[in-house]
Amino acid sequence: MDYRRAFRAAAVGYVDLVSRVPAPRWDDPGLGDWTVRDLVGHTVSSALRQVPEVLSTPADEVVVRYAEGFWAFARQVPAEVHAAFTSASGADAHATGVALGDDPAGVVRELAGRATQALAAVGDDDVVSTPVGGMPVRAWLPTRTFELVVHGLDLAAAVGVPHGMSPEAVAEATSMAAHVAIAVGDGEPLLRALTGRGELPPKFSVV
Repeated sequence: MDYRRAFRAAAVGYVDLVSRVPAPRWDDPGLGDWTVRDLVGHTVSSALRQVPEVLSTPADEVVVRYAEGFWAFARQVPAEVHAAFTSASGADAHATGVALGDDPAGVVRELAGRATQALAAVGDDDVVSTPVGGMPVRAWLPTRTFELVVHGLDLAAAVGVPHGMSPEAVAEATSMAAHVAIAVGDGEPLLRALTGRGELPPKFSVV
């Protein structure tokens, strides 16, 4: 599975999805305390807008070598650090959602174009600076595909439209979720649940 193609497919799918959000639904509940606009704001901020910046910022060394390590990191930080990050993420989601203005689809399309253009300028093994430290491009970018797919499904569910994500992008996100589960020690219960041999606890999550 080509991580570059999966990201581009997810970006194209997300642009199309945003274009199909009914106009009256932008202030409706989106996810948790977020409105639909906040949810889209978070997604484009984390999965599209930051891509050119991260890809243009080299790191001196690899701190996290694999994509699942990015998500596992969040499970290891002190509770107060995680709480501060969550609060900052919520504020950024709202601010970015407001900045989408009256043409969210147009803004998202432009951001997706910038992200895919930036991706074309870097090598697979280039080491870039990410919020968890230096990571190879091939390891970090799939975490952005994961964001696009997971929050794409969130958005589609919130507004009642088909998500339209490609099977390749969904497959990469699903595979990453399984790898994260293994990395944080939840591989066995996940495998048993997926094969009909057990049930996951309520609100089970790998992130």
